[in-house]
Formats: sequence, structure tokens, C-alpha cells
Amino acid sequence: MQRDPMIGDGIAHRPPSESRPRRATARFMLSHPLHVISLGFGSGLSPLMPGTFGTLFAWLSFAALAGRLTAAEWGALIAVGFVAGVGITGFTAKRLGMDDPSPVVWDEIVAFWLVLLFVTPETFMGQLGAFVIFRFFDMVKPPPIRYFDQHFSGGFGIMIDDLVAAFLTLLVIALWRMTI
Repeated sequence: MQRDPMIGDGIAHRPPSESRPRRATARFMLSHPLHVISLGFGSGLSPLMPGTFGTLFAWLSFAALAGRLTAAEWGALIAVGFVAGVGITGFTAKRLGMDDPSPVVWDEIVAFWLVLLFVTPETFMGQLGAFVIFRFFDMVKPPPIRYFDQHFSGGFGIMIDDLVAAFLTLLVIALWRMTI
């Protein structure tokens, strides 16, 4: 009978690279181009609230590119960003040894771009309101977001719960606009 290298002496062993989750650092981010994207071009490396910093990066990058891209081009960028994000975020999460690492913020970026695409043109205060609502849904994860967060894994799981948070954000904004 052969010994299973993962079990060996009865104690579960993992290869050294899988023994504990890795920490996302600038060095880790720069070790592969996909990590740069997953970590939001560095915004996900914030030690406090990386998702919030990733969403802020989305807002700033949207503002910087708003005059350069049409609505159709934004739609294409968001669609490609979501589909590619499934593989990109899954790759980085696997390298970090975690299911949904908080430094991986590409999901927040793509989802908040979607929100901004539908609320723009809007005043700064309107965009700030969208930011706050989106961050609330992303952090609290009320149903149905929690369902998607708990039942899907890998890159798709990382991306889909933020997309649902974006749709709920847009729903709240639409309902509010109907009442005023």
C-alpha cells in the first residue's frame, strides 16, 4: 500500500505553499499582472477597508474615463471586466490561499462601474449616495446577496455577489427617484 503524501503519518499535510494563506503585499501584487488587476491596481492593499478603497478607485477611474468612453463602450468594458474577472480574481484568490480575499477588489470595481454607468449624469452628492448604498450592500450582504456569497465559490463567487449588490443599489436609487 502506498502512503498518501497528503496524509502520510495520519496528520493532514499540505505543501508549504498551501499551508497558510498568503498576505497580499505590493511584492505579491507585482509578481503577476493578473494580481495587479485583482488587487485593484494597489487599492486593495489598504490595511483598512480594502473594498471601500477599491470602490473609491472605481469611482475615480470612472470619472477619469467618463469623457473618453461612450455608454456602449462602458457596457462592453463592464461585461468583459466581469467575465475576465471570474478567472482573474479566482487565480489571485487561489494564489493567496483564500476563497474570497478582501484585498481582491476587482469585483467592487466592476460592480461600481455598473452603478455609475446607470446613475450618471448625476451630481457629486448623487454619486456619493450611490457609493454609500453600494458599500452598505457589499459589507452587510443582506439577502439575496448573502445567498450568492455563500453558495458560489471561486472567481464566479467573488464576482457575482458584488454584481447583485450593484443591482440592489440601482433598485434603491430607482425607487428613491420615483418618490421624489
